[in-house]
Amino acid sequence: MAHDPVVAEVVRERDSLEPRFVIEAQESAASAALAAYRGDTGRRPNVLIILFDDVGWGDFGCYGGGVAVGAPTPNIDRLARRGLLLTSCYSEPSCTPSRASLMTGRLPMRHGLLRPPMYGQPGGLAGEVTLAQLLSAAGYVTQAVGKWHIGENIESQPQHVGFDDFYGFLSVSDMYTEWRDPYFFPEIVYSEERTRWVENLPFNKCFVHARRGEEVEPVEEVTIPVLSLLDEKWTNYSLDFIRRMGAEAQHSRRPWFLYHCTRGAHFDNYPHERFLGASPAKHPYKDTILELDDIVGRLVAELEATGQMDDTLVFISSDNGPEMETWPDAAYSPFRSAKGSTWEGGQRVPAILTWPGMVAADRVSDGLFSQMDLFNTILHLADASESVPTDRYIDGVDQTSFLLAEDGSSNRKYLYYWLTNVFSALRVGEWKFMVASSSDDDRDCFNLGGFTGVTQKYSHGRLYNLYLDPKEQHSYMIRKLAYIDSFTSGIRDHFMTFGAYPPKQPIAAMS
Repeated sequence: MAHDPVVAEVVRERDSLEPRFVIEAQESAASAALAAYRGDTGRRPNVLIILFDDVGWGDFGCYGGGVAVGAPTPNIDRLARRGLLLTSCYSEPSCTPSRASLMTGRLPMRHGLLRPPMYGQPGGLAGEVTLAQLLSAAGYVTQAVGKWHIGENIESQPQHVGFDDFYGFLSVSDMYTEWRDPYFFPEIVYSEERTRWVENLPFNKCFVHARRGEEVEPVEEVTIPVLSLLDEKWTNYSLDFIRRMGAEAQHSRRPWFLYHCTRGAHFDNYPHERFLGASPAKHPYKDTILELDDIVGRLVAELEATGQMDDTLVFISSDNGPEMETWPDAAYSPFRSAKGSTWEGGQRVPAILTWPGMVAADRVSDGLFSQMDLFNTILHLADASESVPTDRYIDGVDQTSFLLAEDGSSNRKYLYYWLTNVFSALRVGEWKFMVASSSDDDRDCFNLGGFTGVTQKYSHGRLYNLYLDPKEQHSYMIRKLAYIDSFTSGIRDHFMTFGAYPPKQPIAAMS
């Protein structure tokens, strides 16, 4: 079923959908596998998404990290061997854009969340249709746990955008605790006036609980000691949900969607005391990686214990590349630059997909996969493809046949990189054609919301072969001009979609 993504033609199934490869033999094999599953079980799969925060492509052992970089990850590595490990999975450059794109199947330029809202700033999912809403309408029980950060405004809170229940915090880790730590902010900690000033800033300083349609209720203020316990509390909440769904499965075939977002490993890291100093590196970030690996192990073990593993699609990934500005409390990536950039280090993230008996084990693929593709793919698996919105452009593509066909090929031809509201690059096959980027010189200014450096545009596009040059140091354009029409036509067709489907007015671009 292998095909050459550079020269193969894509099919645009409708004007408002990103075109995709349709490989007939692969589509037929996947359809047969899905029909057999539904016939045998009489049900649709559960979905568990585990989204880490600022974890790098190379942190896990199955990606070459693990014990080699001072933090073994046996549970994640074991899970990777049970399914599909993706080497070219992409997020957006920063947290909120990624999370909103995963939830809507749309690029930040379309949903409008170009960067994270900070300290109670407005912005969110107004007018968007979320994966949780569509799965709920299709009969799924929907649960969100952990970090949200797709808007604190009431309309954007998880219990109002499709989730039956939410238990977590609305903002981002450092906003709760960094100003409390004298190591980072002595001028605030040791000043009553400045402490009161931060305490009066308009953002919720507690982690919260909410049920569908209700207001959030504070659970506990997030102090530094509380922060170290959050991932434990959130994991226990998700474990209880899995147990409850397992018990209900005895008399109900209602499927579920669990969106579990960890606090770790966003700076600053205060790991649970069980993991403090437990990593070979003896460093808070690496200790936190051990804790995250333990969380994966416990959630998977509960799926096994409740007999739900074979009926659950599990996706594990990170919301963006590593946060290198906080070195050494930062992730590891073999690629250029980091979070907040459109270099590979900013957007290429680890990703593992498992569904025993359906997604073949021991698979590794470099096929292009965007986290936005989960939107279309999960709806297909849930027998709800007809609910994909037609009144807006959907940038995700249906990757069902890639996942379910043995040794399937990716259904995605192009990966588009946007640096807030600036188009940056296009990838097809091994090639990345770049027309703008952020600088990765540490002398440049740092911007809000996890975006690093200054934006720079090129008078002539740069071309990188990501197989030969993953550090993106050697532009190959002058030797590869035969490809130029392919790249420019791909960019042209992408830009034309914004004519029929204009971008949203963003909440804020970079400062």
